[in-house]
Amino acid sequence: MDALESEFNLQVVLVSFKQCLNEKEEVLLDHYLAGWRGLVRFLSSLGTVFSFISKDVVAKLQTMERLRSGPQREHYSSLQSMVAYEVGNQLVDLQRRARHPNSGCRTVLRLHRALHWLQLFLEGVRTSPEDASTTALCTDSYNASLAAYHPWIIRRAVTVAFCTLPTRKVFLETMNVGPPEQAVEMLDEALPFIEHVYNVSQKLYAEHGLLDLP
Repeated sequence: MDALESEFNLQVVLVSFKQCLNEKEEVLLDHYLAGWRGLVRFLSSLGTVFSFISKDVVAKLQTMERLRSGPQREHYSSLQSMVAYEVGNQLVDLQRRARHPNSGCRTVLRLHRALHWLQLFLEGVRTSPEDASTTALCTDSYNASLAAYHPWIIRRAVTVAFCTLPTRKVFLETMNVGPPEQAVEMLDEALPFIEHVYNVSQKLYAEHGLLDLP
């Protein structure tokens, strides 16, 4: 996926998540995946600290891209159509991973959980003072989201890795939209769109009892 290796720019992520929802509040998967590709570039720009999540996300994106280009691709145009198709045709493992370990519903759920962590983390960076610790912000966000789904050994390794995060100023500069103040303004514009997409997805998964897929 060569596109994942190009330079990150927060503006690209903002545009993708702005276009994610149509007038029916359906999550359009092409834009959702494009937004995630941008977020992977962001994680990669910070070095190996986020490799635990970026490698998994890349694998999930590849799975979804195969579904989007496969023989049933018309069912994978939106999150809503995908859930309806897979649930209606019993293509989701609800109790344990067995016949459908790489279903679209399970794959997007993993992306959905990771999006919540990034949303919380970036919101913390946006609203924090200049001398705030990115390590503390990232750890708090992780503990409030992804940590619940990881075994202790991974949680320990991840929180140690967070200690290598750069200062808030350097972190904001990696977003490639100008000085830190401009990056904060861009986050202020982008995060409500990301949060809205997350909330719509969360509601959909909850309505179908899919939030705890194995």
